[in-house]
Amino acid sequence: MTLIDYRRPISEQRRPGQTPSAAPRPAPRGRIEITAPLQPRFEEILTPEALDFLALLHDRFAVRRTELLTARAMRRESISGGAMFDFLPTTRHIREDPTWRVAGAGPGLEDRRVEITGPTDRRMTINALNSGAKVWLADHEDALSPTWDGVIGGQLNLRDAIRRQIDFTGANGKEYRLKEETATIVFRPRGWHLPEQHLRYVRADGRTSRTSASLIDAGLYLFHNAAELIARGSGPYLYLPKLESHLEARLWNEVFTLAEQELGITHGTIRATVLIETLPAAFEMEEILYELREHCAGLNAGRWDYLFSIIKMFRDRGRRRVLPDRSQLTMTVPFMRAYTELLVSTCHRRGAHAIGGMSAFIPDRGDEEVTRQALVMVSEDKRREAGDGFDGTWVAHPDLVPAARAEFDAVMGERPNQLERLREDVHVTAEDLLDLTVEGGTITAAGIRQNIRVSLRYLDAWLRGSGAVAIDHLMEDAATVEISRSQLWQWITQGMLTDEGMPVTRERVEYFIDRAVLELDTEQGSRVPEAAELLKEAVLGEDFPAFLTTGAYDRHLG
Repeated sequence: MTLIDYRRPISEQRRPGQTPSAAPRPAPRGRIEITAPLQPRFEEILTPEALDFLALLHDRFAVRRTELLTARAMRRESISGGAMFDFLPTTRHIREDPTWRVAGAGPGLEDRRVEITGPTDRRMTINALNSGAKVWLADHEDALSPTWDGVIGGQLNLRDAIRRQIDFTGANGKEYRLKEETATIVFRPRGWHLPEQHLRYVRADGRTSRTSASLIDAGLYLFHNAAELIARGSGPYLYLPKLESHLEARLWNEVFTLAEQELGITHGTIRATVLIETLPAAFEMEEILYELREHCAGLNAGRWDYLFSIIKMFRDRGRRRVLPDRSQLTMTVPFMRAYTELLVSTCHRRGAHAIGGMSAFIPDRGDEEVTRQALVMVSEDKRREAGDGFDGTWVAHPDLVPAARAEFDAVMGERPNQLERLREDVHVTAEDLLDLTVEGGTITAAGIRQNIRVSLRYLDAWLRGSGAVAIDHLMEDAATVEISRSQLWQWITQGMLTDEGMPVTRERVEYFIDRAVLELDTEQGSRVPEAAELLKEAVLGEDFPAFLTTGAYDRHLG
């Protein structure tokens, strides 16, 4: 008996080029209930028609999502039991078939040389669209604290921005308005694993369950904006986070196909870029592209979550699988080079864009030296990516757009991308991806304290509603905090020593957390004590929470 429905994707049930026939919308069997107070203008997003659309998505896909999440947990258990990753033998025919290609870029996505990432609050929305970047990753995932206002308020801001009806006046009187030329929007919904606490799915038999944050985020964005984006010469584009298998990509493909049918838009209009930010997905890049090929624009090297996934997958597999301080995990260590070069060669072989990751360094307009160093580090990072064949890259601050663009301009010139660079010189094996050796890598007391301080400061901000935070001139989001707390848990449970011979014990880490709380808990409105409670539970317990923010969301933001 198999746990997962391995039905063929919808794409294989149609003739090539055939568009699904328009059919009357079936009435949803279940319904979506709102369990939180409606704020001003929320009714513009949570319309009866939009809620019916969300209910239909849950009717069709909620059970499959649950099955796939169970399959994730089973795979992780097998790794804990000694199994190892490898490329799938059952899909070898997909990898060895040279003929298939993905749909590729939609209008406005042909040139993605610089993409700016950030949350969807009103001021940041305007700044990102005006930044000079080719693309704005409108982030409802790692840069979002999923408060009710953040989730629905962000949808309102996107709706207004797409219709050029957005403005903002700051407390200092500064006015923000859109320029004539703005970035193309690519929206990132939350991952399959996350629930939405403020909406409830009521089944036809009356049973209730939490809704899928992925289906809520993507469903609302597509329902309200797909037709408007198409009319304005762009299209409904999404970034898909945290995928762990091609079966999860297949589910997204079927979501898109149903959405296109229900919204009356041409099949294949929705385009997705998948973040390869988990170790399992790195072994299924081609299969993920294949399952999404009718709707796929490319892959992104989600470097920070990728490191988190490696730590999570091998957290109990012995000292040989333990990584050193986060600051030593650069993009030039061999296993990260293997991952990024495989991504570029895989994408270009299939006609997909390869988008680079985000350097965490950010400028400080009040400190010239910090800004100079940030520009140097970002330029070096983007020079490597452009030289490796990436078609674009991420930055986290508008002041970094010119530096990143200069490095890609130097390599690409007037060309919109580097798809012709097939990187046939790249030959990456499973052993290359799994060799976690970091020459000279060490665990230090400073690294322990830094992981603690970053986690506490980020969680404090997250509990107060901010999902992307500048800390010590680095942009921190949920992904970088996941690395920090996962390292602490692994170093403790594997009995690691620092470079000075100090054992990393629960007692010592708890002492460092308590000291950090005393140093940080000074600002009015601080939630550092609650952040410390969350961090202690995540790093000092016997069990390892799969995601730090899931439990925090349940307890503090629900």
